[in-house]
Amino acid sequence: MNRTNSIQAYKEAVQYIPGGVNSPVRALRSVDESPLFIQKARNAWLTDIDGNRYSDYCLSWGVFILGHAHPAVNRAVHKAIGHGTSYGIPSLPETELAKLVNRHFPSMEKVRFVNSGTEAVMSAVRLARGFTGRNLIVKFDGCYHGHADHLLVSAGSGAASLPTSFSAGVPKGFTAHTVSLPFNDRKAVSRFFRERGKGVAAVIVEPVPANMGVVLPQNDFLQHLRTLTKQADSLLIFDEVITGFRLSIGGAQQKWEIVPDLTTLGKIIGGGFPAAAFGGRSDIMALLAPDGPVYQAGTLSGNPIAMTAGIETINQLSHPDFYTDLAQKTTWFFNALADDIAHKDIRLNQTDSMFTLFFTGESVNSFADAKRTDTERFKRFFKHMLSRNIYISPSPFEANFLSSAHTEKELCHFLKAIKDFE
Repeated sequence: MNRTNSIQAYKEAVQYIPGGVNSPVRALRSVDESPLFIQKARNAWLTDIDGNRYSDYCLSWGVFILGHAHPAVNRAVHKAIGHGTSYGIPSLPETELAKLVNRHFPSMEKVRFVNSGTEAVMSAVRLARGFTGRNLIVKFDGCYHGHADHLLVSAGSGAASLPTSFSAGVPKGFTAHTVSLPFNDRKAVSRFFRERGKGVAAVIVEPVPANMGVVLPQNDFLQHLRTLTKQADSLLIFDEVITGFRLSIGGAQQKWEIVPDLTTLGKIIGGGFPAAAFGGRSDIMALLAPDGPVYQAGTLSGNPIAMTAGIETINQLSHPDFYTDLAQKTTWFFNALADDIAHKDIRLNQTDSMFTLFFTGESVNSFADAKRTDTERFKRFFKHMLSRNIYISPSPFEANFLSSAHTEKELCHFLKAIKDFE
């Protein structure tokens, strides 16, 4: 496979951009590769600047549940661009998308739009502290909630490979009010709440963590969090930046029938454009400026192009058979994949259309389990799949995704490639 142009492009990029990339994991250093520079994408395929084509299971980290460059989304966006790209004052698509979010996420009685998942989580945490009058935030090891200073504690995603528990440049005082506990450990959470529950402003959790790899909640863990937070008059924040509109049209909270106080959404909600949201109970959201004392703002928040892309994406997801058809495809694929790895010391963790292959013979139910997996073998696997024109998420601590655009031909190609891997 010739990647001469990508290699040259990277050499130029590092002269002007730190590390040559605008998000660390794109550098592919964790898999000892040089970055791919993409020229275009359509359906389930990426094409790099050397003309190589890759079936894509990263999908811009889960954004493209419809596949890349979906025609209906593109048409809506092209029309919207003709009217202007940013106004700095309200526009109708903001309310239209907020109504759609509320329809499918009833717990989000009111919604505020922002530009990224990090911004949504940062704002939701500030709001939780303002509402409760408390400072302490509880998160879970391996759960990644963006790169806000106070949440870079035992984080997953790209931070999972860092040698310290949080980023350089973060004063210890910023993380002093953040406690990270083991995911799926009911006893540890119960013990903490007995000792310090009355000081907890909020518990924030990825209901299905995707940034230590896909890890499923066990033994009613999510319901346990809901019970403890209610007893302590703390708030429960579901970070559904990845799971929102991915696990179902109502996200993980619909799947597990749990009503959080606040929810953050991202990725799919922007339809390929920078957009995210946070929302929840009306009495909590009433504290946001201009109605209340908790300040949050953004020049490009509610951008009409991103709102339009999100509206059309959710309209497509609302078709009666969308999730049924996707479920049929994913069930067939994961059953076949499980058979193919049965004797390879590879563990498949999956739910709905997201999955991770962990290189271990043991179950993976926590960040500690994930860190014990064979990351060197993952590197070999990534290179093996790339050589067969398959692009997966370039980290052992990330999720992969299927879309409605993946066909049986592409899925069979993936299965054939993994059969060939030792």
